Amino acid sequence: MKRLFFSVSLSVFIAFCLVIATSRPAYGYVDPGSGFLAVQTVASVAAAFGYFLRRRIKSLFSSEPKDDVLISDAIPKAEQRAAK
Repeated sequence: MKRLFFSVSLSVFIAFCLVIATSRPAYGYVDPGSGFLAVQTVASVAAAFGYFLRRRIKSLFSSEPKDDVLISDAIPKAEQRAAK
């Protein structure tokens, strides 16, 4: 069993080395829109994070007494009763 594993591993390693040694350079380019796609992804994640934590963010800027805002507060009371 060890001998079979060793021979398969060696074969895969040799094939990988041959692929690397015979590869040609790819004279490609990065599309100008790729950078904007990355910025859009980061902005979307930030917006989703803000929407998810909107009650906590609102409590930071309100003048009301600060209560611990839990994620369970976002679920309406009727749904909480139905879940029990």
